[in-house]
Amino acid sequence: MGSGEVVVEAEVRPTESEDKVLRAIYNVFEPERVEKVQVGDHEIIRARATSLSSLLKLHRLLRVQEILEAARSYMLKEVRGDTVTILLHKQAAYESKVSLLSWASESPLGPIKISIKHPNIRDVIDWLAPQTSHGRALWEKGMPDP
Repeated sequence: MGSGEVVVEAEVRPTESEDKVLRAIYNVFEPERVEKVQVGDHEIIRARATSLSSLLKLHRLLRVQEILEAARSYMLKEVRGDTVTILLHKQAAYESKVSLLSWASESPLGPIKISIKHPNIRDVIDWLAPQTSHGRALWEKGMPDP
């Protein structure tokens, strides 16, 4: 394992299709491995990767949707130590859209939680969502080393 790790988790509610939850995850993330975990009375799908390349779909979607500045601001507020946590609306992710959540309760079926741990987390944010001016990225940095 490298020095970084990406963990993506989403609860599968009793009324949801597990396949649809997996599709929502795969629309924004390319995991190295996926597991189902029973937590209390509900099931969670947990996907993991050790490479930041697993986030290339999210990287692309932020540009396609032209939400780099909003995503950057969101991520900078969510940094804790060497980790940033991103909450995505699960139903939007199912449609290959990125909708950032401030609270898990904003997604009726629960969020997709992406935790990115990296020794240079600011470099990861600079790569995922560079600063913009008039809607255009001021720079495009390469993916940080693992």
